[in-house]
Amino acid sequence: MFKIENLGRVVRVTMQRAPVNALNNDFIAGLDRVLDDIEGRPDVALLHVRSDQRAFCAGADLAQVETRFAMDDGANVMVRDIRAFHRLFDRIENLPCVTLAEIGGTAFGGGFELALSFDLRIAAAEAKLGLPEARLGLIPGAGGTQRLTRLCGPGTASRIILACDVVDGAEACRLGMVQWAVPGAELANEAAAIAERIGSLSAASLLVSKRCIARVAPLSRAGYEGELQGTHGLMALEDTRSRVKAFFAQRR
Repeated sequence: MFKIENLGRVVRVTMQRAPVNALNNDFIAGLDRVLDDIEGRPDVALLHVRSDQRAFCAGADLAQVETRFAMDDGANVMVRDIRAFHRLFDRIENLPCVTLAEIGGTAFGGGFELALSFDLRIAAAEAKLGLPEARLGLIPGAGGTQRLTRLCGPGTASRIILACDVVDGAEACRLGMVQWAVPGAELANEAAAIAERIGSLSAASLLVSKRCIARVAPLSRAGYEGELQGTHGLMALEDTRSRVKAFFAQRR
């Protein structure tokens, strides 16, 4: 599910869960194990995560989501799932090294929320990014409402979340959602060059700078809880359930 390469002071992780690196419990457990190793290595200056699939990460595993809606206790189970996403994304955000997400394909929903937990993001200019959960009567509840607003401000966050705008990598860079956007054919080389440059810097100074930057606008725990409570309440609504049912019917 993950290919791990130690490249000097850079650890490059390639996500390999076909076909689109969908997030489920096994995926989270596997990535947790990767983080366990990195957290114990003061020599690592950068974690560089990429994908060898057609998507960077297409979001939550749809089979798992459909199962939750079919369960009597599905709302509570869904909230537990999202808490696991919160915990994982918090771990990434608080790693004692710089983190870089290389977005070569689609990053929707939970997949883009995963990318938002990284310090740095580089995207293919033609990659598609968005948080389209409102189409299903849901919200980007794995930190998306909080991290995107902190990163880009309420104007851009409202456009992406409330209007369900899907943007390409070039537009995402103009909006501040990613720091770099390059043609897809150049992405791997450009990401590797950025990783090599960061890997040559002082890991200790990078960590101090990272922690100082984080103190400017810390995430609100109340915001996280609002995401969880909102998701729980929305799953009980007939409008949400009918939208989700129609979505899965179209996929069959």
